[in-house]
Amino acid sequence: MVARRKQLPDATKPVTLKVLADYLDLSPATVSIVLNDSPVAKSISPETRQRVLDAAKKFHYRPNVHARMLRTRLTNTVGVVVPELSEGYFTRLMLGVEQYLLQAGYLYFTVSHLCHPDLIEEYPDLLLSRSVDGLLLVNTELRKQVPLPAVGISSHLNVAGVTNVVLDHDHATRLALQHLYDLGHRRIAFMKGQNFSLDSESRWQSINTIAQQLGITIEPELCIYLEKNTWSPDLGYPPVHELLNRTRDFTAIFCFNDTAAIGAIRAIEDAGLSCPGDISVIGFDDILVAAYTSPRLTTVRQPLHTMGRTAAEILIKRIQDPKQTFSETVWFTPELVVRESTGPAFLRTDHPRPRKR
Repeated sequence: MVARRKQLPDATKPVTLKVLADYLDLSPATVSIVLNDSPVAKSISPETRQRVLDAAKKFHYRPNVHARMLRTRLTNTVGVVVPELSEGYFTRLMLGVEQYLLQAGYLYFTVSHLCHPDLIEEYPDLLLSRSVDGLLLVNTELRKQVPLPAVGISSHLNVAGVTNVVLDHDHATRLALQHLYDLGHRRIAFMKGQNFSLDSESRWQSINTIAQQLGITIEPELCIYLEKNTWSPDLGYPPVHELLNRTRDFTAIFCFNDTAAIGAIRAIEDAGLSCPGDISVIGFDDILVAAYTSPRLTTVRQPLHTMGRTAAEILIKRIQDPKQTFSETVWFTPELVVRESTGPAFLRTDHPRPRKR
């Protein structure tokens, strides 16, 4: 029996699925199953799967995206809605999102609403008009149900059919306050996030609960309520500067996030005090620069990269298998990262400890 001679694909024309199948002497269905990594691909021998992959690479095969869109009604794109695009929380989170979407073969549109109510309202509809397959909402409210799979990260969405990826704020707060308590701090200033930040209320409730359990009194005159719509250290500098002008009768500050903590440390230093010698500062998030500030920032680490990757994975699974049941909430556990910005409480009377010369 004479073996069939392989017909090499025409180099002047795009290699289609049928051309690749003819070259491999396989059915187009088999080739398609392997290239699309279908669940039934495991039933095909490893040798055959490798032959298909090698040939696709050799002849630079590219799938017909338009044909697949017509067949599946999917565009392999998702919409990501965020408050802002600055370095910090968003950067580390999106590294995880991008990593998974890249592996899954998805592209994404990113829009930032800057906490403007009209944009929060309009952007989901705008992304739907671009035929995205699903929505990923980061610290963003979804004001109406959408006809697409959706996942929220720190969005606290009370919408049917949406998975929420959230941090355990009770545990996060306990880590921070127990650390300060063990260092002897009792007079602690607390920072509440802006009203438009969807983590603010949950974390503030946790602060009130955990402080009471530890026997820490939350003094109204030591509470800072953030309002400014900014993601720079200027978020923390002015309110801490103002607090220090009113009173210095406290030994620590628990900041809403790391960028505010960096601003707080600068305000402390500009007031002629030292951190942590006079006032300890603890942040939240563990952004990329937290380990390189002076002093290096003690903070509560959110596993942002893992949270982003997990949220993207859940979203793609919801897109590909809409009939599957998914949990409404996926919880993540924080970690305390102790660096240089916290230390033992200095027991002062009326005056701060003098600086060393």
